[in-house]
Amino acid sequence: MNILLIYAHPEPTSLNAALRDFTVGRLQAAGHTVVVSDLYAMEWKARLDAADTLAHEPGQPFKPTTASKHAFENGLQSADIAAEQAKLLAADVVLFQFPLWWFSMPAIMKGWFERVYAYGLAYGVGEHSDRHWGDRYGEGSFAGKRAMLIVTTGGWESHYGPRGINGPIEDILFPIHHGMLHYPGFDVLPPFVQYRVERMGEERFAAICEQLGQRLDTLADTPPIPFRKQNFGDYLIPSLELHPDLAPGAAGFAVHVA
Repeated sequence: MNILLIYAHPEPTSLNAALRDFTVGRLQAAGHTVVVSDLYAMEWKARLDAADTLAHEPGQPFKPTTASKHAFENGLQSADIAAEQAKLLAADVVLFQFPLWWFSMPAIMKGWFERVYAYGLAYGVGEHSDRHWGDRYGEGSFAGKRAMLIVTTGGWESHYGPRGINGPIEDILFPIHHGMLHYPGFDVLPPFVQYRVERMGEERFAAICEQLGQRLDTLADTPPIPFRKQNFGDYLIPSLELHPDLAPGAAGFAVHVA
């Protein structure tokens, strides 16, 4: 398979860097082709602005959605954006590796999504009608591709449990899993999360690599998170509310998982 690893950590000698290197080695040893976008090493520009399109006229208002659509359709995107889109489209599996900072990904990776996910590629795709509300949430440009998060955090696993003070890890990652990956069509695999990473000896690192290796070995076979699809009867269109016969009386993130 062709595998793209989007990686965000600023320190080359970090645990994340060691896990990145392990991931690349394990996948290549299994015969996969691996491409890494190391965002800090690339000095990736996180800010979405008028410089992202070659067609922007100085002095004119910058309208991100309109500009993204025009640039994507007409080959007028900045070179760094176009290069990442080419990697993304060529990949069968995309891995996103990052430390959990302030309950989300580092800003540089969020900027990757904001700039690479162009109108006409990741959103604004498909028919909009009273029967079909765009190709999204289970459909879209990335349908048939798989995605998985590799996440580290300093907190204890119990802190992210069902009654933990930080909230369940499934809820914290839901905006990424459901909104940034399922929305444009990815099959989203359960995340690989490691807790309390500030306490790391050789024995524990070896155990983590063994666990991660098992996940990497089964990327093609692991069942994805069973998110509901938008246009297949589970949601009312155009309100996009879950059908009242499904999960009656329930609310929140969990109702969007079948």
